[in-house]
Amino acid sequence: MAPLRVAQPRGIGAWLLAVRPATLTAAVVPVLVGSALAARAGALHPGLALAALLGALLIQIGTNLTNDVADFERGADTVARLGPTRVTQSGLIPRAQVRVAAWLAFAGAAGLGLVLTAAGGWPIALLGAAAIASGWAYTAGPWPLGYHGLGDVFVFAFFGLAAVLGTVYLQTGSVSGLSFAAALPVGALVTAILVVNNARDAATDRVACKRTLAVRFGVAAVRCEYAALLLLAFATPALLAFTGSGAAWVLLPLCTLPRGAQLARRMWRANDGRTFNALLAQTARLHLLFGILLAAGLWA
Repeated sequence: MAPLRVAQPRGIGAWLLAVRPATLTAAVVPVLVGSALAARAGALHPGLALAALLGALLIQIGTNLTNDVADFERGADTVARLGPTRVTQSGLIPRAQVRVAAWLAFAGAAGLGLVLTAAGGWPIALLGAAAIASGWAYTAGPWPLGYHGLGDVFVFAFFGLAAVLGTVYLQTGSVSGLSFAAALPVGALVTAILVVNNARDAATDRVACKRTLAVRFGVAAVRCEYAALLLLAFATPALLAFTGSGAAWVLLPLCTLPRGAQLARRMWRANDGRTFNALLAQTARLHLLFGILLAAGLWA
């Protein structure tokens, strides 16, 4: 009997695969939390919040598309890869088209950045330029961050701290200790998503000389990193409530603690592509739900 062939998406379906919609919550959550902090301060500007959200989404899309091309060209994406189909490696979309689409996404983000700079000044311009440059340099350029073990730092810094604090500053003109503390769990959980991805891809990344932390220190080490990131995320609301930095509503994200503990156990036992792929999606959902509850708690 001939093996069953799974039909690959074409046209819009292929582009949706390239954009990776499941990852876009990484751009949504920090803007949501930052806007909740602005609302708490009585300075919520829905128009600016929406523009910041669109800009963050475009940077995430540009980063994803650049990653699709760069990982294929550097040999990290091959037929041996355990993760979802990548459009460049599979030939669904020519690499030149994917590269152009990436630059169009970054250009769109830059255009929105001009609008946001008019409202927030040079700090917003600097932050936006750094985010776009880092999104491209994550896997592209002469010294790609992800290939030198700096992917975790990049994601924590830009999709956690910078995105939350930038959203707050854009709308209020200042940042506070509470804003910084609220950004920590956002950064921790989005980095946990990357940790699962890198643990899954450790074998093929090692062959491609992509020296993620999973390659440098082993999968067991990043299992511990995953647990530590979840611990940081769940400890932060408790610490805020204990110190009086936030009302009791800030404890709302702890409703997801049982789910977080379950995922930490699954991460410790995961050892095949299917399990890692499921865990990656579940961690992304945890990040989204935690972020929604954190935003609600801060606003309340």
